[in-house]
Amino acid sequence: MRSRLPKYSGQQSQALIEFALISPVLLLLLFGIVDIGRAVFYYDTLGHAAREGARAAVQAPNRLPTNGDVLNTVTSQLVGIPVSEPCPQGPVTSTTPPDNAAWVYVTEPNPPSGAESNPPMNAPGGEYAAAANGGCSAVNPASGNAPLQVTIRFNLILITPVIAQATANHIIISASAIFRTEY
Repeated sequence: MRSRLPKYSGQQSQALIEFALISPVLLLLLFGIVDIGRAVFYYDTLGHAAREGARAAVQAPNRLPTNGDVLNTVTSQLVGIPVSEPCPQGPVTSTTPPDNAAWVYVTEPNPPSGAESNPPMNAPGGEYAAAANGGCSAVNPASGNAPLQVTIRFNLILITPVIAQATANHIIISASAIFRTEY
C-alpha cells in the first residue's frame, strides 16, 4: 500500500524557508522596539529623578540639605540603577558612566566643562565649603535663593546587538533640573 502525502507538501517547505529568511528581521524589529521603549522609560525616569533631586537640594527643612541628601533622593527614584557622585559639584564631564549606571552632579546652572577653583554657589546649603580636589570643582554652598542644577547622566546599554554596535554599545541619557534654594 502506498502512503499518501499531502497534496501541497512542497508549499509547506517553501513557507518554512520563507519564515526562516524573514524571522531575523522580525526579531530585530521586535528587540528594537523593546530598546526604544526602555530608552523612553529611562528618559522619563531620569527627568523625574533630577527634579526630585533638585527639590531635595533646595528645600529648607529643619536642617539644610547636603550632597548626600540629593544622592539618596535620586537613588530612591532610580530603583535598581547604581547611582554615584564622581565629582558632586562638577564639572559635568563627557566621560561615559559605567554600563547601566548613573552619575549625579549638583552644580550652578550651566556649569563649565572644566574644574573651578573659585566657583559661584554650586552645592546645597548644608554642604561644607571645600577647595578644588584634582579634577573636581571646589565646593561653595548656596544661600540667598541661589539657583542649583541637578544633572544626571545615565549610560544605557542596549539589548539589540546590531543597534548596540551602531551606537558604540551605549547611549548617554542626560536629564537636569534647576530650582532656586529656599534658604
